Order: sequence, then structure tokens, then C-alpha cells
Amino acid sequence: MNKQELIATVADTSGLGKGDASKAVEAVFDAISTALKKGDEVRLVGFGTFSVSKRKASTGRNPRTGAPMTIKASSQPKFKAGKGLKDAVN
Repeated sequence: MNKQELIATVADTSGLGKGDASKAVEAVFDAISTALKKGDEVRLVGFGTFSVSKRKASTGRNPRTGAPMTIKASSQPKFKAGKGLKDAVN
């Protein structure tokens, strides 16, 4: 399912028009992104938890030349599925 299919499904399920459903989906994505940028955790009970993981700087190797290179520290978004989502899938 892609974003447009998600918007269409939300519109059909909720009875909203596609424009309103699109705004709702975008608002949810923006709210989650904003919270993660602040370093907060987004916990949706029964669905899952979005969080940010910090990666330390490390040393790696260039696969083409084999020369050592430094990999910068970064923040990575993570998602851990909740029990309700796991049960729905299985």
C-alpha cells in the first residue's frame, strides 16, 4: 500500500472526502515527524512505538578502494510494533 492508497482507504473507512482524508494523513505524519525531531517518543497503544535511536560515529571501509573512512554520528528513526498490531498480522 502506498500513500495514495492509504488516503483512499482512510476516506472510504471514515466517510471523509479524499481532500480531508489527505489532510488528516499528512497531519499524522507531520505530528510524528515533529515529535521525533524533538527527540520525543510517539506511543500509539495497540499499534506501536516510534522512537529515535542515536548512532555513534564509527570507522568503516570504502567498499571500492578498501580505504578507511569515518562514518558520522546520526539519529535513526525506529518503530517497534505493539501487541495489537502483531496479533492482527499473525
